[in-house]
Amino acid sequence: MGQSCSALTADQIAFIAAQKLFFVGTATADSTVNVSPKGRDALRVLDGQRVVWLNLTGSGNETAAHVQLCPRMTLMFCAFEGPPQILRLYGTARTIQCGEDDWEALYGLFKPLAGARQIFELAIDKVQTSCGMAVPRYAYKGDRTALDSWARRKGSEGLERYWQRKNRRSIDGLPAPIPAPRPSGDGAA
Repeated sequence: MGQSCSALTADQIAFIAAQKLFFVGTATADSTVNVSPKGRDALRVLDGQRVVWLNLTGSGNETAAHVQLCPRMTLMFCAFEGPPQILRLYGTARTIQCGEDDWEALYGLFKPLAGARQIFELAIDKVQTSCGMAVPRYAYKGDRTALDSWARRKGSEGLERYWQRKNRRSIDGLPAPIPAPRPSGDGAA
């Protein structure tokens, strides 16, 4: 059944690499709890106690708003194929925006994805596994391409306008950081 430890094992890192979907949970002391599904090839394990993930443009910017005020974050991975398992990573997160010191090195870990908005780094405090025996089986059929198409049609300037209109505040009205304008042709937009 479930176990807890303070760092990822090699088997857990392999499990994470095989997943096509993960969930991110954040909240402030008095905000709405936000749980977001994330897909694509957008997560990297840096070591047993650090992971980074590339956040793509969405209809909101809840995670960034929450992390500014309360850096607690939980990532959850579920096995939808193969043996049942759930893996949760609990820790302290930070947001890295384009133009900040670590952006280039961390962004270079990922294949450029249209609409890339920011990177989150999670310093892991606790790793927890549980059985996942009640999680249904699903078959992965491929990534959706709608966000790529939408972001490419918008282009860098269109994305920046969208971020200003739609991503400046959380659903609770909390301020959310907006990425700095990116140079054209970097593959991010």
